[in-house]
Amino acid sequence: MPEPTSTAVATVATAAATVPALTAFGIPLGLRPELLVAGFAGALVAIVLLNAVPGASDTWRELLRTTMRRIFAAVASSLTAGYLTPMLAAGVSISEPVLLGLAFAAGAGAQQLLRKAIARVSSTAAKAGEGA
Repeated sequence: MPEPTSTAVATVATAAATVPALTAFGIPLGLRPELLVAGFAGALVAIVLLNAVPGASDTWRELLRTTMRRIFAAVASSLTAGYLTPMLAAGVSISEPVLLGLAFAAGAGAQQLLRKAIARVSSTAAKAGEGA
């Protein structure tokens, strides 16, 4: 009896070649989980070692407020690294460990980058509001 032809080998090879991306509510976000984790690790290093989100005092309300700000900064940095790293590496052929290192650096520097971007957007919005 002849062996039946199977496309299982082609399916496995195709599945290994695709890059996993996260989806939310059926919408593909284009985010790779390993880049998010590397960006989150970079954000934690920036928060802990570089004191990117400093605390003010030791009252429980201020500690809670600082904790919420640090969580928001870590999530925003990880999302920034998740979206920014593939764009930075789009034109260049780099290996996976270098890509993860780039995501780590993007997560660590994203807080400063986001702060400057928000300041620039708010200043241009304020100038546009004065002219109207």
